[in-house]
Amino acid sequence: MPKTAHIIGAGISGLSAAVRLADAGYRIEVHEATQQIGGRCRSYFDAATNLVIDNGNHLLLSGNHHALAYARSIGSEAGLVGPSRAKFPFVDFATGQRWELDLGDGRLPLWVFDPGRRVPDTSVGDYLKLAPLAWAKESQRIDAVIACEGTLYRRLVQPLLLAALNLDPPDGSAGLAGAIVRETLLAGGEACRPLIARDGLSAVLIDPAIQHLEGRGGSVRIGHELRELVADSDRVTALKFGADDTIALGPEDAVVMAVPPRSAASLLPGLKTPTKFRAIVNAHFRIDPPPSAPPILGVVGGLVEWLFAFPQRLSVTISNGDRLIDQPREELALAIWQDICKALGIAGGLPPWQIVRERRATFEATPEQNAMRPGAVTPCKNLFLAGDWTATGVPATIEGSIRSGDRAADHVLAMRQA
Repeated sequence: MPKTAHIIGAGISGLSAAVRLADAGYRIEVHEATQQIGGRCRSYFDAATNLVIDNGNHLLLSGNHHALAYARSIGSEAGLVGPSRAKFPFVDFATGQRWELDLGDGRLPLWVFDPGRRVPDTSVGDYLKLAPLAWAKESQRIDAVIACEGTLYRRLVQPLLLAALNLDPPDGSAGLAGAIVRETLLAGGEACRPLIARDGLSAVLIDPAIQHLEGRGGSVRIGHELRELVADSDRVTALKFGADDTIALGPEDAVVMAVPPRSAASLLPGLKTPTKFRAIVNAHFRIDPPPSAPPILGVVGGLVEWLFAFPQRLSVTISNGDRLIDQPREELALAIWQDICKALGIAGGLPPWQIVRERRATFEATPEQNAMRPGAVTPCKNLFLAGDWTATGVPATIEGSIRSGDRAADHVLAMRQA
């Protein structure tokens, strides 16, 4: 009989662990407490816009090796689409300037030496001043490592790190920022080509994973909330889902707990997890994008930060969105729509819209909260943790989520070999 791996939580972290273990010969049982598969990385039909929309707008890069390997393993890599070259158009509301950051397609950041490819009004010296981030410690604040001011900071560094860390960059962990810089700006255009799940996150990253697991004899149960871990000495021996719903574990079975930190701490008393979180606001508008609209547009100096053009809709992401959580919905939609019109040079009344506010979108990526991220290993030899809030070395992103699932799966496989 094959060994069984119980995956608690059907978000992208849990599914990545499940896929890796299924491909290694484990029988997989996924248990999801809610009625939805995919966690924060999912798509659903929205009646307000009459469209299938994503819970949040997520951008992957060609250098996100764990995410691409995951998509490749479930046969959906072709669903991640983007330009053949790493180019990012920007508009600056303060000056009206528009430009295109062209990182090229090589492995070295040679673009910084070409005034036509880098941020306008910046010099090579401005970029060299970012070098201390590359070796910064996670315990350091960003504003203790680099100067958070100037044209390059306002037009590139601030938007990049705000999106990656989901907080005002000066407050963030310099070590986490350094990981982003090393894997993007310093890795050349080959690692920076933007990729979007144009047909929706679920269609590319979630549904194919479920099909992959079920095709290998795995099961996925929704509305199946784990209520207690039964442990004997240093092993989990049973999973309790209800009064008459207990699953006994075999001597070589394993558990990957890929749930939010609050749930993990409840199931595993004494577990240290981040305690502070930041919001993200996404907005979707049903409208055919103008032909001139780029797939992704960076907006500097506006309410909107990143504007995505999808078939039949325009979508935006606003990071560090706690200040917008309680703003009246229609007022917020109108303010965002005005930014979109300004960014794209269009006019018109407010089209059908939807606002998605995620209050606890990511852990607060400060040095203090980052230090509270646990590793994958627990006191129980057959229980491992996954989630973007665990210690992955990168911020809470899709890439970080999948890395955490891969890491937990690797620990399970090492357990089998021990």
